[in-house]
Amino acid sequence: MFVINELPPQIPAETIDLLEKVETATVGHILHSGFVDPRLRAVLPEKRVAGTAVTLRIPGADSTLLHHVLSLVRPGDFLVIDRCGDTRHACWGGVVTHAAKLAGIKGGVIDGPATDFSEVRKVEMPLWCAGPSPITTKLLGLEGAFNVPVSVGGQTVEPGDAILADESGVLVLKPAQARSIAERAIAMQEREITLLERLRNGEKLPVISGATDKIVAANATG
Repeated sequence: MFVINELPPQIPAETIDLLEKVETATVGHILHSGFVDPRLRAVLPEKRVAGTAVTLRIPGADSTLLHHVLSLVRPGDFLVIDRCGDTRHACWGGVVTHAAKLAGIKGGVIDGPATDFSEVRKVEMPLWCAGPSPITTKLLGLEGAFNVPVSVGGQTVEPGDAILADESGVLVLKPAQARSIAERAIAMQEREITLLERLRNGEKLPVISGATDKIVAANATG
């Protein structure tokens, strides 16, 4: 059986623009949750993209629904694919890469392998996955679900969530928190520029960060 639900509202373009100025590692200084397992890595580490999560659950060797939804997705969507524990079959290859790029998808993350990385690089399709596999899925017409809550890299993703992905990993944010997190992270990145300038001017990192003061205080009370 195939479940096909409506597309979620998209994250506002202004929020997406802000998110794409943010490094996921900066948000790692703010949040401890929302991060996809780092085993899902970027095929194109130089890319940083953000978009609206549209979710897909396809088990085993059947990728029929993935092909179908490529006619439904919108420019600005980010395809999040739950493979239901399958680590053998690559559901995403060269043809899907081209179709996704032409559909305007911002990126894809797969809780499993992909293939045809040369095509991914050729068309510059941002993709995060568990690595390559030469064994592909087939159009078996068995089952799948579109725009349902899924689990990818140990992280629950709901349709309409904000996705931010770069060389360091993939982050899932609720729509209501995306803008505030982005603004806070951008402010941190701007402060880092000032910190680096102080280092270049001869100041020492532990003095700037306060690490030295903490050690002195701890030893004084020990």
